[in-house]
Order: sequence, then structure tokens, then C-alpha cells
Amino acid sequence: MTNEEPSPELTEPPIVQESTEHDRAGFLAGVLFGAFLGAGVALLFAPEKGQKTRRELDRRLRALRHDALDAAGRAGSRAKKELRRRELRLKLELDRARERHRRED
Repeated sequence: MTNEEPSPELTEPPIVQESTEHDRAGFLAGVLFGAFLGAGVALLFAPEKGQKTRRELDRRLRALRHDALDAAGRAGSRAKKELRRRELRLKLELDRARERHRRED
């Protein structure tokens, strides 16, 4: 048994990467792109008549667009609320730090 210190790789905690709004937006864009691509492929292989298929596809795309815009709006609202909450918390901490500094002087 040696008295060597453990290597830093073994003692440091692992880095955890949190998901960001940017990551979620990229995922949503990928889902939308996949939906449009799938719709195009469906048109090529659809067993129904073209006009009926186009109407159904149009209906589904409108619903998908509505859902995507709704989800984006909700995400934007949540992000604004979170930013405001953090801003207020930082201001409070700054005020507390200023007060502690005044007491020390």
C-alpha cells in the first residue's frame, strides 16, 4: 500500500450538463422537420386519391402547427417567469451583500 494521493480524475465529481431552452428548441425543430418529412413520404406512398390525401395532410399539418405554436408560447412564458424569478433573487442577494458590507465598515 502506498501513500500516494488519489488522482484528480477519481476525486472530482462528474460534470453534469443540464438541458437548456436552446436544446429543447432544437429538439422541437427536429420533431417538426421529421413530421414534415414523414408527411412528404406519406404523400408518395398514399393509397388514397391525391385530393383526399392532401386534405387530410393539410388538416394534420394545421393541427401540428397549432400545437407547436402553443407549445412554443408556453415555453416562452415559462422562460420569462423563470428569468424574472432569478433576477429578483439576484437583486435580493445583492441587497443582502451590500447590507453585510455596510455593517462590516
